[in-house]
Amino acid sequence: MKYYIKKFFGVCFLLLAVAASINCASKSDNTSVPDGEDGGSNADTTFFKGADVGWLMQMEATGFKFYDAAGKQQDCLDILRDNGINAIRLRIFVNPSDDRISGHCSLAETVTMAKRCLAKGFKIMIDFHYSDTWADPSHQTKPAAWAKDDFPTLLTDVYDYTYHVLDTLQEQGCTPSWVQIGNEITGGMLWPTGSTDNWPQLSQLLNKGYAATKAVNDQIKVIVHIDQGNNNGRSRWFYDSAKAYHVNYDIIGLSYYPYWLNQDYTANIKDLANNLNDMVSRYQKPVMIVETGGADTAIQNTYDMLKAVIKTTAAVPDSHGLGVFYWEPEGARSWSRYKLSCWGADGKPTKALSAFK
Repeated sequence: MKYYIKKFFGVCFLLLAVAASINCASKSDNTSVPDGEDGGSNADTTFFKGADVGWLMQMEATGFKFYDAAGKQQDCLDILRDNGINAIRLRIFVNPSDDRISGHCSLAETVTMAKRCLAKGFKIMIDFHYSDTWADPSHQTKPAAWAKDDFPTLLTDVYDYTYHVLDTLQEQGCTPSWVQIGNEITGGMLWPTGSTDNWPQLSQLLNKGYAATKAVNDQIKVIVHIDQGNNNGRSRWFYDSAKAYHVNYDIIGLSYYPYWLNQDYTANIKDLANNLNDMVSRYQKPVMIVETGGADTAIQNTYDMLKAVIKTTAAVPDSHGLGVFYWEPEGARSWSRYKLSCWGADGKPTKALSAFK
């Protein structure tokens, strides 16, 4: 009898062990890896729907009030979250002015906003402009403090500044998920030193930003960002050059603005799809639309465009289309004079914002 009792309990123990093993394996299968990392069955397949809100602090400071669709005054971030936004992009300038439109976005302000956004559950992207104001395909002006530095010193400037910003953010408990080394750098950055006319120098500057990021936290994903995400020839030219000069990065970041191309999105959304798929296949990197937007006066069209961009990006094979970010949805024209927001002068979001739900 003792033998059978012992055998009975042994079988029970074995069954419990097997069940526990299966349960642990199931939990393991659902474990996320760091944001944006492609890694087989354990990859985080969250699709990120983001908003760049660099103007928000100044809008609030100057008295702009935000209301939900029902007319209830709310924190803008809560309204964004209720409309499906789960990530926030914050630009940072080196030594900005106090101009409400083209200044601010200092390190101190970025830390404040990052803390606030993380407290509400958003993931964070930091967009380094490496300038005292806007950097884009037409403007890549060096910070005034770096303007006379020679190339070796400029390399140190980029490394030290990138490290300082990210180390400060991490010490304050707000490590970003992603970092952009430059903003829309189709023609390079820190002109003329880092122009695409001089890829050997541009590549070193980009790699200094990458190295500083990884030195702070190697889980932060580094984005290299250009404009015209529907333009395959432009994209191939840039990222082929980046590959030839051994630029280090994790994610291809693209802007997509049919408005600035003077075209309806229906004329080039297939080009966007083809380019996204080609970028992933050609360079073995995931892709992200880090900027998009549409006219605030064409609300239905902007809504339809956003739906199409989200669908197109999410359809990139193997979850390599990571997300879509709207550039300044909250930046109502009545405050900013910007024509591509998702907000009205009444402080309410337009229907276009609900495309992210």
